[in-house]
Amino acid sequence: MSTKQIRIEQSVSPTGIITYSTEIMHRGLGKHRRIKDRDQSVVVMRAQTQLEQWAAQWAKQQAREKATQKKERAQKQAALRTQIAAKRLTGIENTLKHTLSHDDTVDWDSLKDHSAFPEPGPSLKPPQEPLPRELPPEPDMGSMKYQAKISFWDAFSSKRSALRKQEAQNLYTVDQRAWQDKCSKIQRFNEQLQTDYKAAVIRTEKDHRRRVREWEERRAQFRSKQGEQNKKINQRRADWQAGKRAAVETYCDMVLSGSQYDECCPQEFELEYSDDNGILIVDYQLPAPDALPTLMEVKYVISRKEFVEKHLPQTKQRKLYDDLLYQISLRTVHELFEADTARSLAAVVFNGYVTSIDKRTGKKATACVLSVQADREALGEMDLKHVDPKACFRALSGVGSAKLHSITPVAPLQTLSRDDARFVADQAVVEGLDEGDNLAAMDWEDFEHLIREVFAKEFSGDGGEVRVTQASRDGGVDAIAFDPDPIRGGKIVIQAKRYTNVVGVSAVRDLYGTVMNEGAMKGILVTTSNYGPDAHKFAADKPLTLLDGGHLLHILDRHGHKAKIDLAEAKLLNDGS
Repeated sequence: MSTKQIRIEQSVSPTGIITYSTEIMHRGLGKHRRIKDRDQSVVVMRAQTQLEQWAAQWAKQQAREKATQKKERAQKQAALRTQIAAKRLTGIENTLKHTLSHDDTVDWDSLKDHSAFPEPGPSLKPPQEPLPRELPPEPDMGSMKYQAKISFWDAFSSKRSALRKQEAQNLYTVDQRAWQDKCSKIQRFNEQLQTDYKAAVIRTEKDHRRRVREWEERRAQFRSKQGEQNKKINQRRADWQAGKRAAVETYCDMVLSGSQYDECCPQEFELEYSDDNGILIVDYQLPAPDALPTLMEVKYVISRKEFVEKHLPQTKQRKLYDDLLYQISLRTVHELFEADTARSLAAVVFNGYVTSIDKRTGKKATACVLSVQADREALGEMDLKHVDPKACFRALSGVGSAKLHSITPVAPLQTLSRDDARFVADQAVVEGLDEGDNLAAMDWEDFEHLIREVFAKEFSGDGGEVRVTQASRDGGVDAIAFDPDPIRGGKIVIQAKRYTNVVGVSAVRDLYGTVMNEGAMKGILVTTSNYGPDAHKFAADKPLTLLDGGHLLHILDRHGHKAKIDLAEAKLLNDGS
């Protein structure tokens, strides 16, 4: 508190002695004091000193309280993080048990749209009937206004008296006519008001009927579309019950997609069902070892003012990881059989794949680390609530390394079929090439077969296979390669673009969508022209490879074939195709 804030009071004793005093207080500390002295400056000094002491004391108290609050918040935060970490680890440990308390059957009826048409029906709001204007009061002949005003002198003259009476009569006649004119105008106005009102009512009712018709049309379209969608669901259900391949695969996809896992699990998979033998093959993407949470406890160390984390020991991390992978395999098979009320599945083959960094190369690689085949009867004999996941997996004759965290590849018991109805017979094109052939101007179907042959040569050294798809180009797939390498191999989608213009980002986006739809591990786009910067930018962080005309000629040359790419010539021949 400054000196200006110190209020000095002066008092005089009966003997004439002057005394100065002030009263100071500190609300935060709850302090109060009265200071008196005969010297005013002493009072001010003592008051100022006391106020400064209180201010310092208050600042220390506030700092202590703030530090205490901060410590308590930090301790609460540490406790909360510990609680979350423990809950998450417990959830992973109980991955298999979690599903046993849930019915995994898909409720077909819940997939249907039973919602009501969301748009309320149009309401009729008729125009407000107007209030007519009131007629003015008719002039009253008996009122004082129309009485003859006869003065003292007028009374002595009959002529002047008659004149005054006539003037009064004339005034009444004028006002009467004015009143009649005004009444006529008001009546005409009211009549027009009613006419306009009736017309407005007719327009409103007509507009309402139009809006009702449009609303009914929209409602009918909504119900029709809703009915079509629900009809499709009914058909899918009928196809599923009949054991049709596509319907069974779709149903199993819904079952596995609806299963709730910890966020460390990718929950990506590919399914293939054989209606001949009732076997469903599941290629399932498992989490990498470093994807699992390891945090056990968080403490706040007051002396260091920092959080200290305690993580699972490496041995427990490895055990948790291996146990989780066994649980996921058993859980997947259990959920599929439990949901299969149509009894379409005779057996389920689960192939678990892990994508991680290969420590030998430093690059990402995908490997099958475990595989198990289980039939309905074998799994039904087991009580999954009490089994040891690893022992149960082995009892089902599952294959996998003793240490799954080592990411040691194993051969899947059964693999997804490479049969694809889109595949067509190969055509030999590349052998007929010579240096004068312009790839940018060749027939597009021949160009696709050329790409197939080129990549067949590229993959042949590793035992790979490349197949070209039908000329309809459905799904945007021109060729599919299969790399058998157990670590880096898999399905590769290849698209061929015989372009003379720069390839934009849309073509690269289409390729990426096709890779996702096909469940492929990589996509390759080959063109006779070049790519724009936006195309390269989009592909930078995705499993996509963009090969331009120069790359294509280089690959051909590597396999002993010569050709050329002349975009200008091709534009003239193909009219810019």
